[in-house]
Amino acid sequence: MPDVFIALGSNLDQPLKQVEQACRSLHTLQHSEFIARSSWYRSKAVGPGEQDDYINGVCQLRTHLAPLDLLDALQNIEAQQHRKRLQRWGPRTLDLDILLYGTERLALPRLQVPHPRMYERNFVLYPLYELTGDIPLPAESGLPKSVGLESLLSKVDDSGLQRLSD
Repeated sequence: MPDVFIALGSNLDQPLKQVEQACRSLHTLQHSEFIARSSWYRSKAVGPGEQDDYINGVCQLRTHLAPLDLLDALQNIEAQQHRKRLQRWGPRTLDLDILLYGTERLALPRLQVPHPRMYERNFVLYPLYELTGDIPLPAESGLPKSVGLESLLSKVDDSGLQRLSD
């Protein structure tokens, strides 16, 4: 079973409760084993207009689900928590993104792995580092063959990011 890392985020309808409920749902995901969760982080919204801050974190799973089946399961969890896809990067009750699926690289119409914007987002890199330490990440466009997570952390701005106590 590959190790899979899922980013969680919410900035609507009690965001902390939203991400905690999503973790409970991930604990019961069929054909999967919940391994760990990072701390929660408060971050400034990335997206259009004035938005409330987000609560973000990363969970680690091991799963027998194929990547698209996992994506469908995650979107089902989002739907159960009343996710509405009204505006790209707009406010949301829950956002679940597959960051890494083992060592696989996927470029499908519905899914890109590694997640294409994870390399520049402090609210993804810091909780991922908390779970994994300095793992090598597959290269993205413009990066060497692989890059260490610690190296990426040294290049992202951590302003606007606050680790919450567990």
